Amino acid sequence: MLDLSRFEFLSFDCYGTLIDWESGILGYLRPLLRQKGCSASDDEILNLYSDFEPNRQNPYQSYRNVLTDVVGDFARHYGFDVSEQEAGGLAESIRNWQPFSDTVAALRALKVRYKLAVLSNIDDDLFAFTAPKLGVDLDLLVTAQQVQSYKPSWRNFETLLQRLPGPKGRLLHVAESLYHDVVPAHSLGIAIVWVNRRQGKPAAATKLVEAHPDLEVPTVGALADLCAAGT
Repeated sequence: MLDLSRFEFLSFDCYGTLIDWESGILGYLRPLLRQKGCSASDDEILNLYSDFEPNRQNPYQSYRNVLTDVVGDFARHYGFDVSEQEAGGLAESIRNWQPFSDTVAALRALKVRYKLAVLSNIDDDLFAFTAPKLGVDLDLLVTAQQVQSYKPSWRNFETLLQRLPGPKGRLLHVAESLYHDVVPAHSLGIAIVWVNRRQGKPAAATKLVEAHPDLEVPTVGALADLCAAGT
């Protein structure tokens, strides 16, 4: 069992781990596709998104542009046209994406014991829509915009480590995405908790890969409970 008492910093992936980004993605793309005459299932939309998004992140461009291009990819895939406003709407919808029901209470409980950081594939201005919804003041924020690359690049994690005071062994990273977070963190020797919000669901907005977390929990709330119990 992972000794949770040895950590000083908890870093979190944000979208997918703290924020219900799949509901946010579907909340924008589902009605857009239906308006265009497409009857794609939610699973189909998420699986396509998991392919389109990483293909638009290398070479680096802003996440706003990534999402604009992803909407264009859906349009080309299904054979319809989108306006500039429609293409940019997915990024704008981030202002309405909400935390999971356990997020705020869990972060507040964890903040009593740990310093909290976010390591996110996002632009600074887009994260500004989300920050007030987390309910805590972060001790550190590292975004893709700041690093000029996207997870799963090691560069993002190495930047996080460089900005943290103290040794790597005092950091515990917490994330839902096996592809973006668990695999690279494990490769770099960073202790990693997998927040398995999927619970057997067949589709995901991130690539499903084999990974080896140090601990698996169903929610961030469950992690907070373990920490409170002194596990």
